[in-house]
Amino acid sequence: MKTAYASEDEIISLGTRFAARTLPRAEWTHAGHMAAALWVMRYRPDLEAAADMPAMIRAHNEAVGTVNDDHGGYHQTITLASIRALKGVLDANPPDMPIHQIVNAVMGSSLADPNWLLEYWSRERLMSVEARREWRDPDLKPLPF
Repeated sequence: MKTAYASEDEIISLGTRFAARTLPRAEWTHAGHMAAALWVMRYRPDLEAAADMPAMIRAHNEAVGTVNDDHGGYHQTITLASIRALKGVLDANPPDMPIHQIVNAVMGSSLADPNWLLEYWSRERLMSVEARREWRDPDLKPLPF
């Protein structure tokens, strides 16, 4: 998994290809998801990440052959929790800090582990069909952001 981005241009390219549904599946990694969300927050002021990314992710998944259903593909609770966490990270950094540096810092933090959510949700609740379809509050402890 790619965890470091060398330049702002790399993030812009990833985000642009994600939005155009041309980002290859091989680049749609955990780091790619984080980079795309931060790209939307920084470079697409016409979009609201929490409102617009769900449809963008579903559409991208379909474009690369990933089925969005009750067992795979898009997951509402994971997406919204990740966006909340990334918004907190973005807000905690200077507004002119390059996004590639923020993504690299995120990928060096606990958010780099796709299981970071299990500190807040039980696996059973987080991986439920209900949590995949719509937001479910954490059942272990509240999110800090």
